Amino acid sequence: MDSTATDRFDTGRFEAGRDRLAALAYRLLGSAADAEDAVQDAFLHWQAADRQRIKVPEAWLTKVVTNLCLDRLRSARARRERTAGAWLPEPLLDGDPMLGPADSFEQRESVSLAVLTLMERLSPLERAVYVLREAFSYSHAEIAEILDITESASQQHLHRARRRVAAARRGGEVDPASARRVVEEFLAAASSGRTERLVALLTDDATAISDGAGLAEQVLWYDTPQRIAAVVRAGFKPTPAKRRFAGGTPAIHYALVNGAPAVLFVIGDQVIGAVTFDLTGGKIATVRGIASPARLVRLAAGWRRHGPDTPLVSRW
Repeated sequence: MDSTATDRFDTGRFEAGRDRLAALAYRLLGSAADAEDAVQDAFLHWQAADRQRIKVPEAWLTKVVTNLCLDRLRSARARRERTAGAWLPEPLLDGDPMLGPADSFEQRESVSLAVLTLMERLSPLERAVYVLREAFSYSHAEIAEILDITESASQQHLHRARRRVAAARRGGEVDPASARRVVEEFLAAASSGRTERLVALLTDDATAISDGAGLAEQVLWYDTPQRIAAVVRAGFKPTPAKRRFAGGTPAIHYALVNGAPAVLFVIGDQVIGAVTFDLTGGKIATVRGIASPARLVRLAAGWRRHGPDTPLVSRW
């Protein structure tokens, strides 16, 4: 095989595993854009390597991508952004390859917005061990090789990560029909101004998080049902000023985002905002409002491929 044919073959081997590598990087970084950059950097490493000496390409590429992501998590820029309170995970529309694998509850949970947010409390190594074990089923021996640590260290990191995630976990999987019904009730209450009904739909310890459409320097947090209801009512109330800011009159669609129920604000084929919900016990435990254009790039692209459906609200 000549060098050109070898390069094509090796490029094909990389591309065959690109989605898996991107899914790994997304879980580690919580950002689709950063995950794509990490995978592209891994491709440059792959091109520069002596590929004839790489016995197991999948293992080699997993190690490269994992360590590139760890470098990003440890970088000064990432630490500044995360400690400044301006960070939120980037939402993805269900069906996006970055959300795979999704065969088990643990795999689906590892890519939820709740767990991606919780993993910010973990050290980079704890985060890597948790993702490699829970989402990709690597053995502790394999994880030790990938991260250059001992098997016992891998087990200890996993134990701490599982404990921290479990301590903050709000609930298990929710019946899809029930989830949609709760969201529709929430939307109806928010649109009508019935704040008492909004309060009734929230758990006693509910929280709401907003990126302020990218205009606020820090993520905004609200932590009482009454305050959340007031903020939601104000946010969902349409006004001419909001429509001018949005660039038109959006429709509101139901969707699944990172496995959780959500509503999307859509003008034409452009998603301009997303509100996601974590449910527990038939009530809403967390509301997330995401409208920063930079956080919606990949979700919006996924929505354009998704095709039209019947909106919950045709003209907001």
